[in-house]
Amino acid sequence: MQAVAHFISGERRHGTGRRRGDIFDPNLGVPRRRVTFATHEEIDEAIAGAKAAQPGWAATNPQRRARVMFAFKALLEREMDALSLMLADEHGKVVADARGDIQRGLEVIEFSCGIPHLLKGEYTQGAGPGIDVFSLRQPLGVVAGITPFNFPAMIPMWMFGPAIAAGNAFILKPSERNPSVPVRLAELMIEAGLPAGILNVVHGDKAAVDALLDHPDIRAISFVGSSDIAHYVYSRGVANGKRVQAMGGAKNHGIVLPDADLDQAVADITGAAYGSAGERCMALPVVVPVGDDTASRLIDKLLPAIDKLRVGVSTDAGADYGPVVSAQHKSRIETYIQMGVDEGARLLLDGRGFSLQGYEQGFFVGPTLFDHVTPTMKSYQDEIFGPVLQIVRATTLAEAIALPSRHAYGNGVAIFTANGGAARDFADKVEVGMVGINVPIPVPVAYHSFGGWKRSGFGDHNQYGMEGLRFYTKVKTVTQRWPAPDTAVESSFVIPTMT
Repeated sequence: MQAVAHFISGERRHGTGRRRGDIFDPNLGVPRRRVTFATHEEIDEAIAGAKAAQPGWAATNPQRRARVMFAFKALLEREMDALSLMLADEHGKVVADARGDIQRGLEVIEFSCGIPHLLKGEYTQGAGPGIDVFSLRQPLGVVAGITPFNFPAMIPMWMFGPAIAAGNAFILKPSERNPSVPVRLAELMIEAGLPAGILNVVHGDKAAVDALLDHPDIRAISFVGSSDIAHYVYSRGVANGKRVQAMGGAKNHGIVLPDADLDQAVADITGAAYGSAGERCMALPVVVPVGDDTASRLIDKLLPAIDKLRVGVSTDAGADYGPVVSAQHKSRIETYIQMGVDEGARLLLDGRGFSLQGYEQGFFVGPTLFDHVTPTMKSYQDEIFGPVLQIVRATTLAEAIALPSRHAYGNGVAIFTANGGAARDFADKVEVGMVGINVPIPVPVAYHSFGGWKRSGFGDHNQYGMEGLRFYTKVKTVTQRWPAPDTAVESSFVIPTMT
């Protein structure tokens, strides 16, 4: 069985450890590759190589670093088709969605190409008598990223793009479920001109995560995954004196007002709820119609739209979504469907038992729809992370705003309306980090930043954009004075002021 190697100091390195994991083809439900988990010695070696290479990379002027990012962008565009197929093969998402995964990461690389401008500091001439003050941003050193299975290209590039452009060295620990694309990205960075040791990829599970969290030479950790693990990563990393950003789970709501364009809302909701089999932290698994009449009209349009969805294998160009990532995750989703039934929600469409001829062992779950879900139900409170859409009815806009605001998660939210005043009021009052107005998946563009509130995000900095750049750099402020020749010098024993 083919083995996926680590990428350490500019080359593929087959692991020497005894602990391994199988990499499945989600369409067939069979293992296709194997990954060997890194030993502590291999992780130490990757970090040592990064630490040795980083000063030279930091000393490389920003324009030359930008040229590497430009070259990497061109290579990504050249390899888009091959990378998309590789990603779909291990993840299960359809090829078109895999291309979107890579494209959204590429957009952060494009942002990182502007690093000469982004790193410009501030300067004040004459802040005091003969005194000038300037500030500059400098890299942290060696930093690390721990990324989830659902976006094996996008999220690594969200992290290592700004970090490397700013002059850091990077250790990437991708999901062990689909690690092939991250290794290929590291190879392309070397082809683009990145020095060996600046981007390393090591595979593993919790043992590898703990090794990165505890290593004294790792200055910062970026994480995306479930909220419980995000909290663990944040707590342990901060306790070890590291800067940490840890993005967790979500339970995003879509509010539908009576005046909404329901045809457009239904098209948006079905794509946001069922795209990528619901395996997105910015999916839309909860829809909140305001008023029973709105709920009835919405369901009348949702049912036939969902019925038209096509579930297929990853390479089926006509499929709307493919299998979920693993047999364990399929079982978890089906357990939550049964939980919703047991809690008293009305099951309108049941995706359990779905199979495709010739792919009966694949990890497929059909589209599922619940009505009359209530906030007290555990199936509503938890993140299901599958193709399950829940309808929670509200009587007023205020009640609808309260649902996502009071929820433990606060990643994304959307409202569908033709009323600008209602939309403005909603955006102002809802306690959620990212808001869409007639936009079902409000993932910000690369020059803004991504981040949720409450249990959806731990730490003070968001991903990518200027927030990401701030996370991977530290500010140094210099106050300088060049006295005129023969100037008298007297001692002062009071705090300096500008008086």
